[in-house]
Amino acid sequence: MAARFSAALQLTELDDFIAPAQECIKPVKVQKNPTKAAARIRIEADGSYFQVNQDGEAEKLEKAKITLNDCLACSGCITSAETVLVRQQSHEELCKVLALNKAAAAHEQKLVVVSVSPQSRASLAARCKLGLLETAQKLTTFLKGLGVHHVFDTTFSRNFSLLESQQEFVRRFHKQAEDKKALPMLASACPGWICYAEKTHGSFIIPHISTTKSPQQVMGSLVKGYFAEQQHLPPDRIYHVTVMPCYDKKLEASRPDFFNQEYQTRDVDCVITTGEVLKLLEQEGVSLSDLDPAPLDTMLGRAAEELSSHRGGGSGGYLEHIFRHAARELFGVHVASIHYKPLRNKDFQEVTLERDGEVLLQFALAYGFRNIQNLVQKLKRGKCPYHYVEVMACPSGCLNGGGQIKLEGESSKEELQQVERLYESLRAEIPEENQAVRELYEHWLGGWGSDRALQVLHTQYHAVERASSALSIKW
Repeated sequence: MAARFSAALQLTELDDFIAPAQECIKPVKVQKNPTKAAARIRIEADGSYFQVNQDGEAEKLEKAKITLNDCLACSGCITSAETVLVRQQSHEELCKVLALNKAAAAHEQKLVVVSVSPQSRASLAARCKLGLLETAQKLTTFLKGLGVHHVFDTTFSRNFSLLESQQEFVRRFHKQAEDKKALPMLASACPGWICYAEKTHGSFIIPHISTTKSPQQVMGSLVKGYFAEQQHLPPDRIYHVTVMPCYDKKLEASRPDFFNQEYQTRDVDCVITTGEVLKLLEQEGVSLSDLDPAPLDTMLGRAAEELSSHRGGGSGGYLEHIFRHAARELFGVHVASIHYKPLRNKDFQEVTLERDGEVLLQFALAYGFRNIQNLVQKLKRGKCPYHYVEVMACPSGCLNGGGQIKLEGESSKEELQQVERLYESLRAEIPEENQAVRELYEHWLGGWGSDRALQVLHTQYHAVERASSALSIKW
């Protein structure tokens, strides 16, 4: 399971897995037999290991597998407490809740809500060879057949994330003269990147990270806040599940910052990946393509007739939306199209706004851990020229998340291109023009930039000190 988390959570330095430079908290006992001669180990071209004895006989060896259950990783990225929380988030756990609901009296049942990410929907559509709208409608049919009450689209909550990020950037831009750490502002939607930043760079990086919640956690606030009020239910009577493209989102949902102390409930109770949805379909013996479509639910109760997306790529379009808004708000410039300049690779690109030879705005996207490392080094040397960076732990961004479905018989490149084509086929909406979003801002949050909006849609981060133990001492 650990291998499915993003690369940022699998680094040797984060103690997430055991490397030769580290001592295991649960050491392996090696039985020594002085009468038996040592065997040689042969490594084949495909990476398989063979033990060769003195007679020349070779025996294939099984690779050792370390799971989150095997390693406590006390001072690393995945802690023992986090492993317990992660175990509570799986499609099996969802099935348990649905089974309990069916056996319980009506007044004891929980309202089950599933929020599906657009990246997961694109991956499912590619796997089932369906259109995106058809996939969403048939998935709604399947989930409601299991006992789910409402199925939402997290594209709706991403509107709030984009709008809050835009306004936060403008505030930071005006503050940069008095606060040197106001810029660059770094995206906060990727939990793999956030976890890495908190546990390796702490107080140095944290002031630069956007405080705006990710679409998953904004959806958690909306479901356990606004929607709970509309249903006349306390937050703990709602069981909220999200379908996400990566395993790191399980850790994000488990953060103490997203736990309601009054009602003893999390904003997102369970995160399942796209691959786990496929397992659920297989477990139930259901083919998505054979199901009838169902109307799509919306937060405000009106059935949705179509799906929409946001321009700017499969990771949410943060760079493009903030760039356009900042250009218009700060400099009165209307940006019609965005021109990316690739640097080291396609996962490290920059966008620049110039006027009369002067650079007004310089943004970048950095996907994958190697590019994140380069970005952090630039920051530490004081040579980071950017005002904003869209940071994602996975190469190629969220559409290539570790929880996505891997298609059989196709190369990973062809597979990703197919998912990208589907994802980009939708109509791109402008968050400011979404009437439902405007209604919630006005009537529930108290208006743009209100204290309630800051409380509901923003969060905070915490530097995590590395624990010192005798096991980490090199004598």
